[in-house]
Order: sequence, then structure tokens, then C-alpha cells
Amino acid sequence: MQKVSLRETFASFDEAWVPKIAGELNGQFVKVAKFDGEYVWHSHAAEDEMFLVVNGNVEIHLRDRVIALGPGEFTIVPRGVEHKPVAVGGIADVVMFEPQSTRNTGATDHDRTIEPKDLERL
Repeated sequence: MQKVSLRETFASFDEAWVPKIAGELNGQFVKVAKFDGEYVWHSHAAEDEMFLVVNGNVEIHLRDRVIALGPGEFTIVPRGVEHKPVAVGGIADVVMFEPQSTRNTGATDHDRTIEPKDLERL
């Protein structure tokens, strides 16, 4: 067991949309990422995805609505739901809880796609 400082963790990297593994539990990764601008529309056929905003503001765009999140707020996108995260007003620091098999762009192939085996551990 060890303590994780989110402040230090987010200060340890600068690149946006490149999730890092900050921890693991029960077959889940605790991922941290910086969001900057718009991401790509995608869905995860078999995995739910939780977004917890630590700093900044994020909108989770769905095909029929937008969920606005500020610091200390989270939402869970159910499996199969197409979504597009968007950082609003600058860079946002976000923690995500996802099964270890979750590919960051789901079934969508994109230049931002990172395979789970290639994620950096902090």
C-alpha cells in the first residue's frame, strides 16, 4: 500500500490525452490524464468509464446532451454509449476508473489511440 498525491501526479507530466496508470484495484486501472480541447467520439462496447474532474472543467458530450463537470464532480458513461470528452476553458486534470482492458478510444482507431499494454505506469 502506498499514498498517491494527485497534485504531484498531475505535476509529473504535461502531455494531454495520454492517460497514465496511477493505481490498480479489482481488475481496474486508476488512470490520470490531462484533457485539452476536444477528444474523439468513441464508445466502449464492454466497459463502463468513470470521469472524475480534479481541476478544470470538462464536458462529456453525448449524442443527445452534454454533461458539464467541475472540480470534485464525476459521471459514469455506461458501456456502449458514444461520448466525446471536451476540456472547457483550458487544461483539465481528470481521474478515470476503467477495466484494465479499456482502450482509450474504444473501437475507434485514431492517432490518439493507446493500447492498454502501452500505458505508462507512474
